[in-house]
Amino acid sequence: MAANKSTANKSSSSKKAAAASKAKKPDASKDELLTFYEDMLLIRRFEEKAGQIYGMGLIAGFCHLYIGQEAVVVGMQSAIGEGDQVITGYRDHGHMLACGMDPNGVMAELTGRAGGYSRGKGGSMHMFSREKNFFGGHGIVGAQVPIGTGLAFSNKYRGGDRVCLTYFGDGAANQGQVYEAFNMAKLWDLPVIYVIENNQYAMGTSVRRASSETHLHKRGVSFGIEGEEVDGMDVLAVRDAGRRAVKNARAGKGPHILEMKTYRYRGHSMSDPAKYRTRDEVDAVRAKSDPIELCKTRLLAAGWATEDALKDIDKRVKATVNEAVEFAKTSPEPDPKELWTDVLIEA
Repeated sequence: MAANKSTANKSSSSKKAAAASKAKKPDASKDELLTFYEDMLLIRRFEEKAGQIYGMGLIAGFCHLYIGQEAVVVGMQSAIGEGDQVITGYRDHGHMLACGMDPNGVMAELTGRAGGYSRGKGGSMHMFSREKNFFGGHGIVGAQVPIGTGLAFSNKYRGGDRVCLTYFGDGAANQGQVYEAFNMAKLWDLPVIYVIENNQYAMGTSVRRASSETHLHKRGVSFGIEGEEVDGMDVLAVRDAGRRAVKNARAGKGPHILEMKTYRYRGHSMSDPAKYRTRDEVDAVRAKSDPIELCKTRLLAAGWATEDALKDIDKRVKATVNEAVEFAKTSPEPDPKELWTDVLIEA
């Protein structure tokens, strides 16, 4: 028993030493790492507040929180350029904020107010910003994948070098339309990057129980699409993988699949008690792999920030989120006449 305890202690110390070594040598500049930290923290605090006001009855319908997955979208967003497009599914608030959409408009849309991005008619799952090249938010599982592929087709057809990031989850990875899109994307070498946010559980079933091939980055093999598995809890690992994929897509080398191994801390949606996993499992992931804490550790170890400076960032972020809530509360509800707008267009 003593020998086993000693071995366990050595293993624990080894892991801590490896983590410390990794933290001391961030492959990023001070400004870049601070930006990543603040961007991820904004998503985390925004989603925490969304969960809180959902419980107060200010948000109706479905609400899928992005807590735990922040490194994926922040890292990928840093790898693309102006004019590149982003499209995703219904767990979309984090993607909106990472694209630079105004937290006020996002929160107002969540609460069904006229000041929201879809004028209060889309809610949590259906927001868009043409200005930020964010093409939604889609409630139907996997429906965004052929649309993202179509955006990439338009890029190639017009002769530009823009790319489209098309996000979907491990559940959507089993949808038939995803593979139809894969086939067309490779057939025409379209500049699309398929980002699979594998948070392990889809709606409530472990990927091991729902997928015969659990290495989702291999799903494009039969189409000739290269794939890569990425630590989706490490914003720098995501950034690096994103840069490689974007570079290849711009060079005309066609689609690429990035499987982000990530984890959501909350249930699938606000109505999900998440009884399919233990609290110990969630706590263990948070303690070992939290993306914001990892970024914080790197900043502190490199001497690029102090605890007080990071607390100031948190205060600023919380103020931004609180302002968004106040904006949403004071924004009027949509005029009933809005029921008839954006439905048909006269040709």
